[in-house]
This record gives sequence, C-alpha cells and structure tokens, in this order.
Amino acid sequence: MKIHQTAVVSPKAELGKDVVVGPYSVINDNVKIGDGTILGSHVLIDKWTTIGKDNKIFSGAIIGSESQDLKFTGEKSFVELGDNNIIREYVTINRATKPNGITKLGNNNAILSYCHVAHDCILGNNITISNVTTLAGHVEVEDQAGLGGYVGIHQFVKIGTMAFIGGWSKVVKDVPPFLRVSGTPLKVYGLNSVGLDRKGVPDSSKKALKKAYQILFRSGNNVSQAIEVISKEIEQTEHIKMFIAFLKSSERGICKN
Repeated sequence: MKIHQTAVVSPKAELGKDVVVGPYSVINDNVKIGDGTILGSHVLIDKWTTIGKDNKIFSGAIIGSESQDLKFTGEKSFVELGDNNIIREYVTINRATKPNGITKLGNNNAILSYCHVAHDCILGNNITISNVTTLAGHVEVEDQAGLGGYVGIHQFVKIGTMAFIGGWSKVVKDVPPFLRVSGTPLKVYGLNSVGLDRKGVPDSSKKALKKAYQILFRSGNNVSQAIEVISKEIEQTEHIKMFIAFLKSSERGICKN
C-alpha cells in the first residue's frame, strides 16, 4: 500500500494489496477497498462503503456520504462499487436511505466529473455517464447504457440496456433498451444503432428491434397492444425478449414522442 502522509485512514478500514491513497484523502470507519484501487487527492470514502478491485477514483470524489433524502435520519446503509470503475473528479455517490439499503454500481463503469448518483440507485456494468449528469434517488441504469452530459434523471426512472440519452435531456419516464433519446421534453429518435454495432449485436436482432420500435412508436399502439403484437409477429431473439421484459416491468411508464 502507498498511503500519503497527509491522508487520514481509519484503523477500522480494510485496504487490500497495492491500494494507493493520495494526499489529504480520508477513509472512514467500516470501509473496505479492494486490491489495486487508486484514490487521488482530497477523496472522501465515507463509512459503510465497499469498493472492489482496480478502481480509479480521482480528486475530490465523495463516495458513501449520507443520503440527501430528507427522510434519512442516520440509519446504517451502504454503498457498494464493483471492479475496474473510473470515478472522475468531484463525483458524489450517496448511501441508501432505509436501514440496510444499498446504492450499488457494478463493474467497468465510467462516471465522469461532477456527476451525482443519489441514494438507492442501482447501476449495472459498462455504463458511461458524462459530465454533470444527475441521477435522483432509486434510479436504475442497466448494462452498457450511455448518458450524455448535463442530463437530469427523475426519481425511480429506469434506463434500459444499451439505451443512449443525449446531453441536456430531462428524463421523467423509463427509457426502454436499445433506444436513442434526447431533449426536453424527451423524444425518441430511433434505435441506438451506433451502440448496437459497437456491441456486435447480430443483424437478425437489429432487424427485429427495428420492427419492434416501429410497432411501439409508429403504429398507433399503446404499450400493452405493442407488447402483444411484438410477441406474436417478431422473431423472439434474446434482444427482443429483453425489450418486451422491460416494457412489462415499467412502473413509471415509458418515454414516447
């Protein structure tokens, strides 16, 4: 371990092998940090936070601070980060609100400068969130989604796999997988074709998703009707099954033009 002489590390914290703690950083009680994780200067890792292996956490980031939910009264709650995440400058990630609740990030995510991840958010893997984007409480972001800069996500919204949200957007409804959306109010602009190509999605699945998109957004169907048509008329590829499952599970309703 390399701990700068100005850093403050609680004796109740557990640090793995080859952890680096930069100048003036603070690691509080009941923190666990996995092997190879690097903390820059002036980083705060607050209590009840678990961080996996090989993460890079840049200057000024604050992880595990108390929930900003006004209902929060100091309960024991948690933040958990997986492996190989990049947490850039001045990112804030809050603990959950309810006792034993968790705010959780998976692996291989890039959270860029000045982003905020509020209490009880659940993020998957391989997600990119660009600068100054804010996730309110209880937001869920599925694997491989991309969020542009200055995006605001309303409480309890769910963002689907490989969805892409353009910068300066206001998101108050769920965004289904594989879509490209942008704006205030939010509009759907088609499939996230670039993302699908980059992730190597087969042509058969892309064709099926295009048909599903047209049925949902261009055929005058409501969501229930669209689900029925998609289930009957389109080849049930892995990606179509994911698309249908998301529509069925949406509680806030989905964004539509």
